[in-house]
Parts: sequence; structure tokens; C-alpha cells
Amino acid sequence: MPLKGVEPKPGDLIEISRFGYYHWALYVGYGYVIHLAPPSEFAETGISSLFSVVADKAMVRKEPLWAVVKGDDYWVNNKHDRNLPRRSVDQIIQEAESLVGKTMPYSVASKNCEHFVTKLRYGVARSDQVRDAVVAGAVGIVGVGVLVAAATFIGSLLSDNKQEDE
Repeated sequence: MPLKGVEPKPGDLIEISRFGYYHWALYVGYGYVIHLAPPSEFAETGISSLFSVVADKAMVRKEPLWAVVKGDDYWVNNKHDRNLPRRSVDQIIQEAESLVGKTMPYSVASKNCEHFVTKLRYGVARSDQVRDAVVAGAVGIVGVGVLVAAATFIGSLLSDNKQEDE
């Protein structure tokens, strides 16, 4: 469950609301976070964008939380603490710090910032926003299919009724 207004502790996952998606970072203490940043998430760009969809590389960066948040809403969200074992804070921070400055493969579908931070905290890469988008897309496709089938069925009924009237 997201915790708004809670002071983050080292090892906490930070969820940042962007226009159309959520960016994720790992709080490492003293006001800093480590995050997987495609070019659209570099703090000095001053904007957040959806251009990360086409990026295939991202850099692990350590930056002040305020610089990454850029005025957007954010909260602590250690959402898998109830169903996944959490690694020790020392393990989480040590691994995160060892990755700072490295360029890593990036895919919005399989290697995004949420995958990155959940792998650090839990040892398992997960992205619920990708899962939810896939489910929503599938529901949308099924929904369109159902509408087309319903329209076809109603059309055939109307056609049958029209032929009976003639």
C-alpha cells in the first residue's frame, strides 16, 4: 500500500507519478535515490516524458530525491513486502551503489525502472504497471471483440425480422 507523506527510509521504493506512467526509485538515505534513468528521466532535462518507450539503454543514477521528483507527487510504496521476502537494507544499498554510473539494457516492457528497484529490494524483477497495461490491453481487445460480435448478432436479428416483415 502506498504511503503518502511518510519519510522514506533507506531501502524504500519510491513511486513517482508522471504524466501517463509511474517512475520508480530506491531511497538510499540522506535525501538521495538511485534509479534506472532512460534519457527522458535525467534530472537536468527538467521534463518527464514518455520517450522512454523507445529507449533501449538507461543509466543507473544517484541523485537528490527532489531533483528526480521534479515537483510531481511521490510516495513510499514497498508493495511486495507482504508476499516477497525483502533483502537486507545493507544488501539493497550495496548492490544499488555498485550499479551507479552503469549503462544497462532498458525495455519499458521487461527492464524498466520498476523492474530495477524491485530486483534490488526483493531479488525479483516485477513491474505491476506493465502487467496492468497488458491486462487492460487484453480486456480492451476482448471488449472490442465482444462489441463486434454483439453488433453482428443484433444486426442479424434485425435483418431476420426485416425479412419476416416483407
